[in-house]
Amino acid sequence: MIVAAVDLGSNTTRLLVGRVEDGQLDELHRETRITRLGEGVDSRRRLLPLPIARVRNVLTDYRRTAESLGAGRTLLVATSAVRDAENGEAFLGEIEWSYGFATQLLSGDEEAQLTQRGVGELSAATLLVDIGGGSTELVLDDFRTSLPLGSVRFTERHGEDVEASIQAARALLPELEPESAVGVAATITSLAALDLGLDEYDRSRVHGHVLTREGARAQLARLGALPLEERRQVPALEPERAPVIVASAAILVAILDAYGLESIRVSKRDLLDGAVLAAAELPEPEEGAAPPGAYTCC
Repeated sequence: MIVAAVDLGSNTTRLLVGRVEDGQLDELHRETRITRLGEGVDSRRRLLPLPIARVRNVLTDYRRTAESLGAGRTLLVATSAVRDAENGEAFLGEIEWSYGFATQLLSGDEEAQLTQRGVGELSAATLLVDIGGGSTELVLDDFRTSLPLGSVRFTERHGEDVEASIQAARALLPELEPESAVGVAATITSLAALDLGLDEYDRSRVHGHVLTREGARAQLARLGALPLEERRQVPALEPERAPVIVASAAILVAILDAYGLESIRVSKRDLLDGAVLAAAELPEPEEGAAPPGAYTCC
């Protein structure tokens, strides 16, 4: 069957449409747009009108794309920004009513599980790292945690003070003893593209790249030394990611330092892949009344 998934994150809203058969995913379309839904949530605990409007515009386009590709159902998963916002569940109710998407507000543990499902089997000693806009998920064998550190959250808290971000991240990391690491999501894939010296972002070349700790530190130093407008011009770095990349790179360096990891292997598969597999397991959509909160959002 053809299904779609939307990852409603703190920094990006992402779409994946694919054909799922016997638990295997054949990707048809993947798209990412920076909507920064988590803007202001860390301090105000609410989703704000302008970020909501950005998300709604993108979801309108995504619904059209999913339908044009024949997706029979769409699952939207929401993460840190919606978890932390007082009006988050009401916004999800509005999304269900307005767009016909099934929605799921993921707990931190569920987010880590779904990311692990998307990546696939890892050895028991391999740490899975997912640095998002509002939270970071770590998975090691049967251990899973979601931590309140991310690119948008730390940029709002610490600006571009690299040392402050590193120290704040180190203070939140649990004691673990991984032997290797796999990293997913845009912070790590973007740093990998810069480490490779790509002229433009190429997902196929980034997948499987081994980013060393020294390589990550070098890119952090490079990006942190550039004024924002110059950072927006860096080849292979999406311009709208430039305002938050320094804080998120600092989080990655803190993780590698804390666990004595000399490198991290990059995976292009992540939470969104897991969400598509979950979408294929949804029951057939039914017509019905508006979900709770559909008329009270925001």
